Amino acid sequence: MALDSIPDQSAVEIFKHAVLTRLRYAVGKDPADAFDHDWFEAVALATSKYQVDNWEETTRAIDRSARKHVYYLSLEFLIGRLLIDNLSNLGLLEVARQALSELGVDLERIRLLEPDAALGNGGLGRLAACFMESMATLDIPAHGYGIRYEHGLFKQVIGDGWQQEHTETWLDFGNPWEFERPESAYSVGFGGSVYSEPDANGVERQRWEPVERVRAVAYDMPVVGWRTASVNTLRLWRARAEETLKLDRFNAGDHLGAVADTVRAESISRVLYPADSTEAGQELRLRQEYFFVAASLQDLMQRHLGKGEDVYGLPERVAIQLNDTHPAIAVAELMRLLLDERGLDWSDAWELTVATLSYTNHTLLPEALESWPVGLMERLLPRHMQIIYLINAFHIDALRAKDIHDFALLRSVSLIEEDHGRRVRMGNLAFLGSHSVNGVSALHTELMRETVFRDLHRLYPNRISNKTNGVTFRRWLFQTNPELTELLVDTLGDDVLDNPESRLRDLAAHAEKSAVRQRFAQQRRNAKQRLAVLIEERLGLRVDPDALFDVHVKRIHEYKRQLLNLLHTVALYQDIRNDPTTERVPRVKIFAGKAAPSYVLAKLIIKLANDISRTVNADPTVRGLLKVVFIPNYNVSLAESIIPAADLSEQISTAGLEASGTSNMKFALNGALTIGTLDGANVEMCERIGPENMFIFGLKAQQVEARKRAGELAMHNEIAESPRLQEALMAVSSGVFSPDDPQRYTALIDSLRHDDRFMVCPDFDAYWDAQERVEQLWRKPSRWWKASMLNTARVGWFSSDRTIREYAQDIWQVPVGGE
Repeated sequence: MALDSIPDQSAVEIFKHAVLTRLRYAVGKDPADAFDHDWFEAVALATSKYQVDNWEETTRAIDRSARKHVYYLSLEFLIGRLLIDNLSNLGLLEVARQALSELGVDLERIRLLEPDAALGNGGLGRLAACFMESMATLDIPAHGYGIRYEHGLFKQVIGDGWQQEHTETWLDFGNPWEFERPESAYSVGFGGSVYSEPDANGVERQRWEPVERVRAVAYDMPVVGWRTASVNTLRLWRARAEETLKLDRFNAGDHLGAVADTVRAESISRVLYPADSTEAGQELRLRQEYFFVAASLQDLMQRHLGKGEDVYGLPERVAIQLNDTHPAIAVAELMRLLLDERGLDWSDAWELTVATLSYTNHTLLPEALESWPVGLMERLLPRHMQIIYLINAFHIDALRAKDIHDFALLRSVSLIEEDHGRRVRMGNLAFLGSHSVNGVSALHTELMRETVFRDLHRLYPNRISNKTNGVTFRRWLFQTNPELTELLVDTLGDDVLDNPESRLRDLAAHAEKSAVRQRFAQQRRNAKQRLAVLIEERLGLRVDPDALFDVHVKRIHEYKRQLLNLLHTVALYQDIRNDPTTERVPRVKIFAGKAAPSYVLAKLIIKLANDISRTVNADPTVRGLLKVVFIPNYNVSLAESIIPAADLSEQISTAGLEASGTSNMKFALNGALTIGTLDGANVEMCERIGPENMFIFGLKAQQVEARKRAGELAMHNEIAESPRLQEALMAVSSGVFSPDDPQRYTALIDSLRHDDRFMVCPDFDAYWDAQERVEQLWRKPSRWWKASMLNTARVGWFSSDRTIREYAQDIWQVPVGGE
């Protein structure tokens, strides 16, 4: 049905009754006394009733069929707000809107009261959320496993241009979508000693006696597929102390000491990504990772064995996907469970482990491929360290048995790094312990084979495959951009909602139609007007919705090159001031994103963005041709406001460093044109959308790598040959944008001159030229909006449904759609 179809009145009455019932008996309010948040909670609880009915039905169907189950382990799930998501997938959005209207309640107003569940840092966590929704939509039995962080990613506040981190309190009013499962609680051990003792058959077995135990308590959230295809489970673990209060110490007057163990235990699920710049921070990160992996593996093993399945049948009934290296300790933990708890011999346990686990790599950055000090691992997880040593020894012995004695090769593929203090390489552990290792774009996968896993790939040439990322169109088109969705339904028919991957292609045939292009342009302007209102409300800054909205929103990192965009902004500002005779397209530069709290340089880049914004926006000589905006506290909800309003999508990472990207797909899906390097999934987007409908520039990955190998990181020649770049660097370093502290950016600019690892200077002129091409096309509206429509039409392949089908067929061997 179309999104604007008139709902059945009987369904409206049923939903209205459900809301009023929950308002009175769950929230405890009379409609006359209810505040907006009371209404939100009542609507969420009413919606949850529909979820649970379908959830139970799905669970029973899975149990009857004995189908293979997928378990997706991820330290992050960036799920965002869920009210509209759930109503839409349940087919209740218009029913709810009508029911609330009859009650005098505005759905659009109350939905904004839902907190963002910021249980992730960026693309990796959002991908996990998209994948969970797609698995439910495709009727693949699945559980997601993660941590129920009490405080998600920090709330970003900008004070005097600097990022300040405040606590994100998303659980202040509870979570109406979750169900605590105290009966599903598991003990997770840390520290202690390992002993050897014979089992009943006289075989020597290892017994781990932890010195500390923490209880993992399950909280379940139903994940609804489109049209309620099925409802899967996202199970998040909360850490609790085994004993919450030592009463004897409390009564003795040691009130703080009496709860010390509770504080230590519950800190595990307190904060997403605690800073790991200290030894204590590193220990907490490792505790978090093992905590959720140990609880999850115990849970899935209990589910598997509880159905009467044999442990040797694990790979036929269970597929475990490790989302990046964070859950890599699962290799050692599954081995421990099979060896110590189930009594298997080593070869059988290893065969089952490898056949059950698979691993997705998300980064080529060496610092992001986790490694842990051997000493920390031995102290915190002594049995696992034993198992890792044995895995490594058997692996190296097997290579030597094949007459492989190259010392450099053996060191490279070892699980233990020896060069900078002995550390456990978690990427190598995940690789060896998995039957499948995948990258997330064609370029990223090829670079994996050539760089971080080059030697392991030589030894196991069939293990690495590619699974290019995708995004769920239900969230990032239908819900994020209902006006564009209505246009697509009117133009292509209702079935575009159910088959967007194929049906979106038909939009290309309408790109030459002036009336359709005009409507496409109008829905964009409406979205820009809404974003302009948001910017004025939050920042007190007025922007022109008729200007080109040039958007760069993502995690702040050197390789994502917000600095390159800022230097272009400075150069454009200087050009407008110095040469008023040059015709310029009015442009609004929009930035948003968070820097890791300990990432000093990234936080300095945020300060620079705000300093440039303050200077440019206050300068009357700019004459409205340029506005610079940094919107604080970027999250899923803010992305949903920005993405439909973007004319130009900045995807300008240093080639070879972005694994895939998913914001590039979301922007293109909504018709934004991409300016970007041939990096990550930009390469495949360019092939499918067409280079004439994008603005590609800059060094390619091979050229970047060649310059790095040659040590060509000093950029004196590049700067000397680019007067525009030279002037922009001088303006920043001399204090034009920081008169209160003229030396603030001197070191930042000096690093570009002497050690430009992310190739900002070599790509600057090409980036400037690409931006000039942007302005040329913007001046030709018919061509711009045709290109915009073709972006939407040709991006259907980048659906997370397609990605999950590939995982299901090639890695998990799981039927799709109950086949």
